[in-house]
Amino acid sequence: METSVKSSLMDPEVQGEAEEERDDTRVVREIMARCFIPAVVTTISWEGFHFVGHEIRIKEATDCYGAVVWPSALVLCYFLEKNAKQYNMVDKNVIEIGAGTGLVSIVASLLGARVTATDLPELLGNLQYNVSRNTKLKCKHLPQVKELSWGVALHENFPRSSHNFDYILAADVVYAHPFLEELLVTFDHLCRETTIILWAMKFRLEKENKFVDRFQELFDLEEISSFPSLNIKLYKAMKKNRRSA
Repeated sequence: METSVKSSLMDPEVQGEAEEERDDTRVVREIMARCFIPAVVTTISWEGFHFVGHEIRIKEATDCYGAVVWPSALVLCYFLEKNAKQYNMVDKNVIEIGAGTGLVSIVASLLGARVTATDLPELLGNLQYNVSRNTKLKCKHLPQVKELSWGVALHENFPRSSHNFDYILAADVVYAHPFLEELLVTFDHLCRETTIILWAMKFRLEKENKFVDRFQELFDLEEISSFPSLNIKLYKAMKKNRRSA
């Protein structure tokens, strides 16, 4: 009785924050539950995940940031699965930039998309291994793996005349590296007026906030989900109308 009285007297704003915190904790717990550790140790170390009704086995490389599954990738995979009707991937042209281990690209492929998974040359071997292992005979469209160094030879390797992407996916591509301007150029090049960017981002340093400010000069940015306990935000973005910008 005392608890209910206190609850009814609680400031509505404080009560709302408490409810948001409980929701965040619940959803984050569900997201992290999608990851599992293999019961049997094999010669090739891998980490397991459950998405779209499939067991996904990912081989990581601990000597490289780009070859590790970060929480932002789990958040984006979970979102794609839970919002498959609103953000329908079936037969859509999708590119993931900074694909890393390929988990997000694999999930998008399992959801029916035509996926191009991209990253730096030194990551392509592991990326191809994971993508092939987890999509062969399981997907409507066999995903492609392709080199993409941000800001480099974009017109030659991804000409706008032949590359029309419905979605650009990105998970944790912004961190303490010197290529943020090149990343922005890459987003701008790959994105048409109808392209939707789904971008999960973990905030660590002031550079992240500055990049978001720069990003909003070119794109309309909408925060569609937030996970305070992980310090991760999920954004939807589309290119600004140049005439009104």
